[in-house]
Amino acid sequence: MSTLRPRRSVLYMPAANERALEKAKTIASDALIFDLEDAVSPESKDAARENAVKAASSGEYGKREITIRCNGLDTPWGAADIAAAAKSCASSIVIPKVGDAAAVDAVSKHLDAAGAPAEMLIWAMIETPSAIFNARSIAAHPRVAVLVMGTNDLVKELHAAQVPGRAPVISHLATALLAAREADKPILDGVYNDIKNAEGFRAECVQGMQMGFDGKTLIHPDQVAIANEVWAPGESEVEHARRVIEAFNAARAEGKGVVQLDGKMIENLHVANAERLIAIASAIAELA
Repeated sequence: MSTLRPRRSVLYMPAANERALEKAKTIASDALIFDLEDAVSPESKDAARENAVKAASSGEYGKREITIRCNGLDTPWGAADIAAAAKSCASSIVIPKVGDAAAVDAVSKHLDAAGAPAEMLIWAMIETPSAIFNARSIAAHPRVAVLVMGTNDLVKELHAAQVPGRAPVISHLATALLAAREADKPILDGVYNDIKNAEGFRAECVQGMQMGFDGKTLIHPDQVAIANEVWAPGESEVEHARRVIEAFNAARAEGKGVVQLDGKMIENLHVANAERLIAIASAIAELA
């Protein structure tokens, strides 16, 4: 088994919608977020919470990673959401608008008080200016497993122009990426709202992949296939990665200090990247 967990496509599903939760069993996303926050009206919060816990504990979602997005502790529902999720079989809970490490501490204490297992971790959503400034300490928190970009809220908080290409937030995405890499934690790109624009969605996926994101959060099942394709290593990439490792090992076995492949120098960093790519490809194959 690979030590890496694929999160190419992470689909939000409104937990108040039982039909959506049922449909999610057939969607080929790597992970699911049963949403108790934005996708649920105030009058449906209690029912959504019950649905999410039942679904997360059902064992009916195959190898998909299951998480629950709780409301924040500053809302009337946050504490109850966390307490209920703590007793579910979700791997992690997703917390919106995490402003600093102290906010993660508060959520972690609620999880412990509710009897959550130590292995239940937190996905911290980075979607406010405070979160960007505090991204390093948030990412470094021992209970944070994944950073999730909340690009919609971030754009609103910045009063940024709604323009194609995400130019107003690129630097902030890069800051969060650096924090995630420093902490050696995965980070997920934010959602793409124009669900009918497959070409635009693909372009943003490619941009996110090239920037270094580990996958993308999604708001519609039709987006899953494209995200899975963009973030999956191709056969030629996997084959090249194997050749990099073989060439490096062969050169080292012969006592050579310089390693070349196809006229290009190979260093330890290239080997580490090749090993990671192969591990990702193996982990994706295990999901099938």
